Amino acid sequence: MTQRLSRRPDQPAPPVRIAHLGLGNFFRAHQAWYTMHAADGAEWGIAAFTGRRPDAARALAPQDGLFTLVVRHPEGDELEVVTSVSAVHAAADHTAWLAYLRDPEVVVVTSTVTEAGYLRGPDGGLDLDHPDVVADIETLRRDPVAPVVSVPGKLVAGLIARQAADAGPITLLPCDNLPDNGAVVARVVRDLGAAVDEKLLPWVEENVDFASSMVDRITPAVGAETAELVRRELGVEDAMPVATEPFAEWVVAGSFPGGRPAWETAGVTLVDDVEPYERRKLLLLNGAHSLLAYAGPVLGHETVAEAFADERVRGWVERLWDDAAPSLDVPADDVARYREALRERFANPRMRDVLARIAMDGSQKLPVRHGPVLRTERGAGRMPEGAVVAVAAWLAHLRGAGVPVNDVAAERWQQLAAGEDEQAVRNVLGELAPDLAGDAELRAAMLDRLRSFESVRAS
Repeated sequence: MTQRLSRRPDQPAPPVRIAHLGLGNFFRAHQAWYTMHAADGAEWGIAAFTGRRPDAARALAPQDGLFTLVVRHPEGDELEVVTSVSAVHAAADHTAWLAYLRDPEVVVVTSTVTEAGYLRGPDGGLDLDHPDVVADIETLRRDPVAPVVSVPGKLVAGLIARQAADAGPITLLPCDNLPDNGAVVARVVRDLGAAVDEKLLPWVEENVDFASSMVDRITPAVGAETAELVRRELGVEDAMPVATEPFAEWVVAGSFPGGRPAWETAGVTLVDDVEPYERRKLLLLNGAHSLLAYAGPVLGHETVAEAFADERVRGWVERLWDDAAPSLDVPADDVARYREALRERFANPRMRDVLARIAMDGSQKLPVRHGPVLRTERGAGRMPEGAVVAVAAWLAHLRGAGVPVNDVAAERWQQLAAGEDEQAVRNVLGELAPDLAGDAELRAAMLDRLRSFESVRAS
């Protein structure tokens, strides 16, 4: 019988100095991996809490927090057991959460909970009318150690406990794919703190560092074959292996008054401002992903690698990158290296990154991925053909081409895209980038591309 993956007697868990919210695949392939590979990683264990479902904690607890990371190189797989997760907990284990935050040795809190987990309202601040927020405010006012349910609630409850324990300064470091994520967390924490007890805020200002980061590593879902690979190659049973690509990037800005792992020794880039790197990723990687996700399926492609192997699609992506360059604020050689890395990543057939997954929620993504390039290039009198292709392909997608629409605002955008071609372009562009709605030349270019996609669909 194959033995379950577990720590050896000579392999003690690192002491917990980081608490993490969001025990998902990306965290395990990214922050946990970087922390293990830091020069002082043996001194920085992570206590990781799940989202609302406890499944990951139940699967990893018998493995002492260990899991196998399978890196899918084009030529084959590389397997590595990640050892930095020292403890795993279900989200409901609020007693454990507060205990970690009271501990002076725990000096960093990281999170991967997606944008939705921060419960922001339309103005970017905390949605004080959200039922979970309302419930957490009532709970914390009544009893500051009682269990709460929201991510902002857990952060504020933890800070209240830390203040009461006089445990010293701490850094909150969000690692979500969310622009300006440090400021987002700072805003929701302060909003909730003010609603619970305004006397908390001066302590927060003096003791809490809200750091920011830009994260990047594609981590697709895994199937039973990944566990079978681990069993065959390592001779152990792993209930939750993770698969990922060879590429990884983490850019971090923060003061870390209580200390942090030497992440820079593992390849982390430490900067004063992550925004230029966020923008580079947003316009080059994410922008290209959207183009591939909508144009690729119309031409019969299922994955990123298949679509990128199509010379026509690859040409559109390269033009998209050319058009984005004037909107970037990083050195040209950095952009060139990043583009070459993207070519290698997109061409890796073993990742099986499915375009239908990337195509989700385009209404939330296209305004920030393609709007800046459209504005910059049209303002300079140039036609950004790559962005035009991406928006036109998305419009065709809304009208039934390619993969099925899976979008939080699907009904509204499909209504805008319905009807006669020229009116559909006018409606969608008018909502996507209202300041460009009167640009007749841009509308004509999109109309031509839309009709070319729909002619492929009809053939």
